[in-house]
Amino acid sequence: MKRRPVIEMRGIVTRFGSKTVHDGVDLTVYEGEIYGLLGGSGSGKTTLLREMIMLLRPAAGTVRVLGEDLLRIDHDTAHRLRTRWGVLFQFGALYTSLTIAENVGIMLKEYTRIDAATIEEITASKLRMVGLDPSVGRLYPAQLSGGMIKRAALARALAMDPQLLFLDEPTSGLDPVSAEAFDELITRLHDLLGLTIVMVTHDIDTIFNVIDRMAVLGDGRVAAEGSLEEILACDHPFIRQFFGGERAKARLVARRCREKGII
Repeated sequence: MKRRPVIEMRGIVTRFGSKTVHDGVDLTVYEGEIYGLLGGSGSGKTTLLREMIMLLRPAAGTVRVLGEDLLRIDHDTAHRLRTRWGVLFQFGALYTSLTIAENVGIMLKEYTRIDAATIEEITASKLRMVGLDPSVGRLYPAQLSGGMIKRAALARALAMDPQLLFLDEPTSGLDPVSAEAFDELITRLHDLLGLTIVMVTHDIDTIFNVIDRMAVLGDGRVAAEGSLEEILACDHPFIRQFFGGERAKARLVARRCREKGII
């Protein structure tokens, strides 16, 4: 069966002043997959994600998301398109002056005509979906742990029942146990809701256990794109360095043992 592309970036050039971050980036995200953006510091992973969600505009190239050309899109179409994706920013980006329930429901209030009682019901449902009790909705972000903030921000990203979910370093700042639980939550929601997910990450566990395909950025371009096995077969210096550490080697051995039914 032919896979349907939901995000296509071609010839992306991104500059900040005299600095060129991307110099001809090409990548494709297919429907239903969990797609990772990897690369070293300054390689422009989050910048690419921001270009996918219309927070930044590249200097050159084309960006198509859900069939729309983002660089030629009109205001009304852009407005409708934003309701078809959800975004979890790296540190949650919750509004500190609003309760968790108000944060989760803010998109529903802004983009729909749903009445307040229904928004409250939807908010409670989304909090349960990410493993939080609806009573958390009465609290403020400052009253939550880091892991709870991530989950609340994820509930907000899911509020509009999106087709696409963008995650920027979803497990950063979490302890190993919380990070593993969050990885499991992402996988479960992906399977349950049929989401297409794009995530920026450098977490080895996430890369080995969650991501289906990935793009590795290097030297302003995509150094490699494909499954983990395809990436590991590449000879790019960053890939050799990133996956050459003991932790990555241990995860690779464990993965191959699972595939062979040894563990």
